Amino acid sequence: MSKVELLAPAGDMERLEYAATYGADAVYFGVKNFSLRNFAGNFSIQEAEVALNFLHDKGKKGYVTLNIYPYSEEYRELLEVAHNLENVNADAFIVSDLGVLHEFKKAGIKTPLHISTQANTMSSQTIMAYAALGAKRVNLARELSIQQIANIQAAVKGKVETEVFIHGAVCFSYSGRCAISDYMTGRKANRGECTHPCRWKYAVVEETRPGEYYPVAEDDRGLYIFNNKDLALFPYIKELTALGVNSFKIEGRMKTIHYIATVVSLYRKLIDGEMLSEKEIVDTLAKVSNRGYTLGFMKGGIESSDYALDDNKPKATTLFVANVIEEKEDACVVRVRNKIKAGDTLEALNPDGTTKQIKVPTQIKMQDGTTTETVNNEDLVVLNVALKKYSLLRRLLCFALCVVQIQILFLI
Repeated sequence: MSKVELLAPAGDMERLEYAATYGADAVYFGVKNFSLRNFAGNFSIQEAEVALNFLHDKGKKGYVTLNIYPYSEEYRELLEVAHNLENVNADAFIVSDLGVLHEFKKAGIKTPLHISTQANTMSSQTIMAYAALGAKRVNLARELSIQQIANIQAAVKGKVETEVFIHGAVCFSYSGRCAISDYMTGRKANRGECTHPCRWKYAVVEETRPGEYYPVAEDDRGLYIFNNKDLALFPYIKELTALGVNSFKIEGRMKTIHYIATVVSLYRKLIDGEMLSEKEIVDTLAKVSNRGYTLGFMKGGIESSDYALDDNKPKATTLFVANVIEEKEDACVVRVRNKIKAGDTLEALNPDGTTKQIKVPTQIKMQDGTTTETVNNEDLVVLNVALKKYSLLRRLLCFALCVVQIQILFLI
């Protein structure tokens, strides 16, 4: 059985480096135009070349998202961008639109084409149709159950690669096909501009009682379509691998380096066969921002428990405070990202996925040699502890705050 690929997101070069360093086999990222994450930072063609060279030097791959639904007048520029990316050795293009797939093939583009989750692929028939049109890989819709994926794999295994989103935020609409952002803010979801209005808090107003707001209550039947919990499919890794799924994809091009490092390193361990208890896994996932976790459609259907009804704000059991930017003999230089005080106890996450606690000294040494008792965002600090470059430091918060939020019932 061949090992499944771990595919991680990146919104900029820093996040790409962390994704690769913490165990991703491949990284997907967008360019300035034609990506469905316009607010992720994204890459110029020159930056994409640097990113691809970085990945290739590490024996990893880089896939570029060109999964916008373009207007007719945009195809000329889109084809130019694709040719430029092909010239800097992109390993694949992720596309959604049938016209893009057709025009890329007509233009002689040789870079492999992967069909995006935005295409909402639900059947083996559709997968084989994409393959006949030249697609190398198809992302399976998040609305599929494990049994439906098994049926699909039985029909397509060995004929075309498949990819499953294994972890991350999900849209409450079918594979992101949502018009609410456009309706409420003028920003189009399928143009990479979604403002995530499904995460907002709503109330009901009766027209003859302006100013009187009533909370949206939940009963047995509904109004839980908003504010999905995050997807966490780690219980299905072995089964999906056995079915022949080729790639496990993590959502999050707009997420932080802390999120990327934590989640990627966890799934790296699980894919490599490291035995972790459910508690260890859940405790790790609780350390990054989340809205609670769910198995989504994988278990066969959606229930009210798959939605965060009581709170629309993400939580975490840790606060990311610094990252190591330079290694020294028995010391390291860290870039501060949140306030650190003398005497703080912090947890270090290392690139190999291990953790250890460190104690901040009573006098914090700055890189310029001065000392202080408190440091803030962007300060450069020398710690007398040997940590690898790319290690992260985080402060442990009150665990009780997130106990209910983070509970997962994985009954499969």
